Amino acid sequence: MSFNGHLKTSLVVCFLLLAFSVVSAQKHTVYLIPGQGADARLYKNLKLDTAFQVKNIDYFTPDKEWDMQTFARELAKQIDTTETFSIIGVSLGGMLATEMADCLHPEKVIVISSAKSRKEFPGRYRFQKVVPVYWVVPGFAIKAGARILQPIVEPDRNKDKATFKSMLRNKDPKFLKRTTTMILTWKRESYNNKIVHIHGDLDKTLPPRFVQYDYLVEDGSHMMVLTRGELISEIVNNIMKE
Repeated sequence: MSFNGHLKTSLVVCFLLLAFSVVSAQKHTVYLIPGQGADARLYKNLKLDTAFQVKNIDYFTPDKEWDMQTFARELAKQIDTTETFSIIGVSLGGMLATEMADCLHPEKVIVISSAKSRKEFPGRYRFQKVVPVYWVVPGFAIKAGARILQPIVEPDRNKDKATFKSMLRNKDPKFLKRTTTMILTWKRESYNNKIVHIHGDLDKTLPPRFVQYDYLVEDGSHMMVLTRGELISEIVNNIMKE
């Protein structure tokens, strides 16, 4: 083989090795879905291993007639399913992640401070489905009520009060009204057994006695992903390595 032939062969081999290294270097993407009264800032204290690329799912106000499954399907359009990915969801975000688990087949699904089916709801949620007073409550009233109740049911928020207040203040009342309807009319009775559930023992929004959790966090509130970020990060990273 001539010198030029050897050179061409070497260049081809180098190109193939480079292409392989680029593909190998592609990171596993973890998509984060926030809670109903939150946004991406909810995850500001969640630190994942450098092996993972983190992307936030951005909420928008759903159509009035959408249910949980439809909203999950529309939000899932933000996920690149051609690459390896996992999903983490908190509260409402965990319910949406549960719906996505059935149709997207992610590597991992982790729900935090959430419910995987309506069977994990406390009695007051079931009552409101039977007696749907929420239909006559306007969105601005739901938002005002959340601002009043938040410091009562989530005293842990005092660790980062400014962030909690800002996230809720920025919420569209229509979004809160429509997602509240989604939650209270959620029909899901079962869930994918690959889902890993992290819950706090002091969660007053979704009390742990109703939940089938995999990890119970001592002194963990409904918003512990923000207020106990270091501990939740450790648990999540261990799950992702399994």
